[in-house]
Amino acid sequence: MSRDRSTRTARPRRLIALIPLLGTVALAACTATEDPPAAAPTSAVPASAPASATPTDPPAPSGSTPATIPTSAFVELPTELRKSPRRSTPVGDALPKLCGNEFGTGGRQVTASAAMTVTYQLADEPASNVPQGMIHQTIFTFDGDGASAYLTRLRSAVAACPSYDRSGPVTVRSTTLPGVGDEALLLTRTWAETSLNGERTGGKASSQIAVARVDTVVTVLDDQGWEGTSGNPTMLDRTVRDGVRAIDAWQR
Repeated sequence: MSRDRSTRTARPRRLIALIPLLGTVALAACTATEDPPAAAPTSAVPASAPASATPTDPPAPSGSTPATIPTSAFVELPTELRKSPRRSTPVGDALPKLCGNEFGTGGRQVTASAAMTVTYQLADEPASNVPQGMIHQTIFTFDGDGASAYLTRLRSAVAACPSYDRSGPVTVRSTTLPGVGDEALLLTRTWAETSLNGERTGGKASSQIAVARVDTVVTVLDDQGWEGTSGNPTMLDRTVRDGVRAIDAWQR
């Protein structure tokens, strides 16, 4: 499902206002230009946190209109794979954390950020089954070369974090994800599998994070298996590629 980006034409530069971050992560709310997502069923999906947080620093003065990220820029799964509709999520909650704040290093070149969560299931599963997992998607827009710089910093930060502790050691492996956007990175986390009561099973569990850049936009997708189980690599691969197409369509 690779995309040939060799025919990509330059798009007019958007006028955007610089919005400072809360700490190192911008927590701007998703500004939807379509109907807001429906609430997730309380029987299967945890309740989402408030959709936004107010930065402690005032926005930088500017005469232009601040960038907004529409709902249409985010992935929505096909009906047969969707356990519940996508829903707004605070950026600080959606971004993954490894050894530290590797994914919150956008700096002051971030002009907008927003996040949503999709909860997925296997196709044709009974409605009574629990979800298979969820994918948190964050979108950043950047000024200048900020998007490329973000990927550069992220690669260095991940290289410095080959493992971390989360109730036991978690190893991190990083690879290039070819054919996705202008550049993309795939991270695989692996840990000792446990049963629902916390006992080691002797096996391994894993989940993945995909990061892709589309011109001056970066999206981070964090796949989490349900209740600490493994994620679904096929689902994440499909979602990041669909996500890049959605961002590309929004930017045209």
